Amino acid sequence: MTAPALPETPLLDKANDLPLLERTQQWAAVNSGTTNLDGLKTVAGFLADAFSVLPGKIALVDPAPVDAVRPDGSLYEVQRGQHLYGAIRPDAPVRILLTGHMDTVFAADHPFQDMKWLEEGVLNGPGVADMKGGLSVMLGALQLLEQSEYASRIGYDIMINSDEEVGSASSAALIEQCARGKVAALTYEPALPDGTLAGERGGSGNFSIIFTGKSAHAGRNPDEGRNALVAAADMALQLKALHREGLSVNPAKIDGGGPNNAVPDHAILRVNFRPKSLEDQAEAQEALDNLVAVIASGHDLDVRCHGSFGRPPKPIDPQALKLFQLVQSCGADLGLDIDWRGTGGVCDGNNIAACGVPVVDTMGVRGGAIHSSDEFLVTDSLAERTRLSALTIMRIAAKGGL
Repeated sequence: MTAPALPETPLLDKANDLPLLERTQQWAAVNSGTTNLDGLKTVAGFLADAFSVLPGKIALVDPAPVDAVRPDGSLYEVQRGQHLYGAIRPDAPVRILLTGHMDTVFAADHPFQDMKWLEEGVLNGPGVADMKGGLSVMLGALQLLEQSEYASRIGYDIMINSDEEVGSASSAALIEQCARGKVAALTYEPALPDGTLAGERGGSGNFSIIFTGKSAHAGRNPDEGRNALVAAADMALQLKALHREGLSVNPAKIDGGGPNNAVPDHAILRVNFRPKSLEDQAEAQEALDNLVAVIASGHDLDVRCHGSFGRPPKPIDPQALKLFQLVQSCGADLGLDIDWRGTGGVCDGNNIAACGVPVVDTMGVRGGAIHSSDEFLVTDSLAERTRLSALTIMRIAAKGGL
């Protein structure tokens, strides 16, 4: 597709002069797995310095408390890194939200730590696509916006969290706060290698179900015991029976058990739900609540459920469709064929959409094989996607909304 001449073209061409690749490489050179607090601190510092070129307040904010269930059933507080938050022109009549994440799935001791060129223009490395390249694109687009005549017409919040890869529990409240009053949101997860965007997304819920029974000798008085392991297995089977089109149910792990000569009095079932729609989510929650009571009664023991649907399903409603079509139109003006399709994956776009804000959540680089040692970034897409985001934001500013 040949792009027509645009009045914004001279400004958008400045994307080629931005250090998009250099800062992507700097950020990706530091391991920032979600549990690597030292690495996250270093990357957060890099980001705070880089985003400080924008005309607003940029700050690092502490994560909200998050607890999790140990294998023995006790709760403990999970440690997370700080999140980056920025507010630029908070009193502007039109305001949008831009989000991303600084964490990766690669822990500090993971063997995948280094970058290498697979071929000219294709960089392999941890987080280069998901999403340190996307963060560079986000900043680049805002740098172009701030040089444009449209800057004074639009304000925006920036939120870059440290825990997206594990469900954003310590940043969910911050996301909700940032989404208030916004006409649209852009999130910088990677697009597919051909540039296709993620459209509607299913949801996700993670639960730890704790079973507390009664120990007894397996030979002398087994009937006096209450077998927590059997109850957990029973519940796993009954939960799996809920699996259907529109609702994936995956009992993933049982912690518990003990020596062969003792009735186990403790077990924990870990399970993931993937509802396609809000109706599917409501059905899953109701079924889970009912099963907790049924299993507790049927096995005469205590059953407690810890967890939630942290990622609600993200449909494409009329406002979201307008935003997708705007991105598509901007792409056409830049000579890009932009399309979208549904996906079973989840991200912070799910949380933003649940706040009633239309969002396109794959405005980042073109790349692929994310969450694996084969992850790659198509480096030409850094400037390409920077221009696409910048033009999209300028059009929102010019129109005063969608």
